[in-house]
Amino acid sequence: MLPAMNDARDLSLLLDSHAALLVVESVEETRVLALFSTLLQSGQRSLHTWTCTDGLSLYPGLARSRPVHTDPDAILKEIKAMSTPGVFLLLDFHPFLEDPVRVRLLKDIALRRDDVAHTVVLVGHRVALAPELRPYAARVRLSLPGPERLEAIVREEARAWQTHHGRRVATDRPTLLMLVRHLGGLTEVDARRLARAAIWDDGAITEGDIPAVQTAKRRLLDQGGAVSFELDTARFADVGGLAGLKRWLEQRRESFFGPEAGIDPPRGILLVGVQGGGKSLAAKATAGAWGLPLLRLDVGGLYNRFFGQTEQNLREALATAELMAPCVLWVDEIEKAIADDGGNDGGTSRRLLGHLLTWMAERTANVFIVATANAIDRLPAELIRKGRMDEIFFVDLPDPVVRAEIFAIHLRRRGLPVDAFDTDLLATASEGFSGAEIEQAVVAARYLAREVGAGLDQAHVLDEIARTRPLSVVMAEKMESLRLWAVDRTVPA
Repeated sequence: MLPAMNDARDLSLLLDSHAALLVVESVEETRVLALFSTLLQSGQRSLHTWTCTDGLSLYPGLARSRPVHTDPDAILKEIKAMSTPGVFLLLDFHPFLEDPVRVRLLKDIALRRDDVAHTVVLVGHRVALAPELRPYAARVRLSLPGPERLEAIVREEARAWQTHHGRRVATDRPTLLMLVRHLGGLTEVDARRLARAAIWDDGAITEGDIPAVQTAKRRLLDQGGAVSFELDTARFADVGGLAGLKRWLEQRRESFFGPEAGIDPPRGILLVGVQGGGKSLAAKATAGAWGLPLLRLDVGGLYNRFFGQTEQNLREALATAELMAPCVLWVDEIEKAIADDGGNDGGTSRRLLGHLLTWMAERTANVFIVATANAIDRLPAELIRKGRMDEIFFVDLPDPVVRAEIFAIHLRRRGLPVDAFDTDLLATASEGFSGAEIEQAVVAARYLAREVGAGLDQAHVLDEIARTRPLSVVMAEKMESLRLWAVDRTVPA
């Protein structure tokens, strides 16, 4: 397997400059070995591999010497003492990097000033370096296969199936490209495995294969960080109101999947409004309407007490979103991450904002952002100005028609006959209620009915509505201020 040209060029420059310490974070160990073997064919420096099971050996396998030194301390001392320059791939060495003696030995190798220039390469799925080693290390990120290579992989698997079964794989061009698009962000090994599973299941590539590919891809990329994968993506039929938002998304659906000449693809929206108004449900429904996986960025999960780690968590979260593309990235209560608190957090929120804005402006991956916010006054001007987001929508309290629709949705969802209820009457009685408060009125009414040993009827719901003090009453002044702010600054959802 030939290495990608960019990977080969970048790594060749590092090797030619005799970089002392390289870090390669990759699960494709075989690919890493093949890449270094190709670049060191000239023989000017020997290539060695080390594992804690086999010790140190020459690479490739046909030229192996007798394995020595499975002990991590011994191998570093051996490399330090060698008089012939070499490149040493230490495979899965990261568990041993916390020892201060090994840190010092690696630093000694990096600081060596004679004519013998060694390069130590730490290869693993995730390698954390001690602060003492970071100035001497260069990180190498291997590129992932692009659309052309992914399509070639799918076609290779299709030919293999045809050879085995004697007939062609059934598909069409649009469905093939859809599969290729959903394989984006995976390594060649994983992409080939998922393509093979889609083909060998029934000898066809259909739209029915996509959910299984999405699920498998989600499991591969889910590392338990600040980004989580939301499985419950609502349909817009389950969302009452929001006609303006629904129309806006429908107009831009095709442009998101296939950019048209002269039309910029949609990049994201900001939803602001009253609590319980349906912003979170709208974010889920966006993914459901477009048939995309939904990733939720947990703002609270970003923060870490160690300097720089919070920003690193954000970078990893955004990288995960890019790998999962095409997808919807839901940033819930975004103001909690980037609100300007006057520098009381040591500037962390400003650094997060700067990195997020840069990523939003420069990203090329097909990631659609849905950010939601309750405290609009805490959002920095850099984020809410036109150009950062395609549009800012205001989610207000539902009007009587929408309230009736929401009652019908929640009654139907609980298996209750909608015709047995006067939803217009319920809507009139629930003036000032949010969508969440309407749902809770139905939920609480069921408990009330059970208490008296009766089936749920309209009287129980009306009774619960009368007992409730909605947020529009409890926090009337704050809500009115929010509405006044939104009049000339946002688009009604």
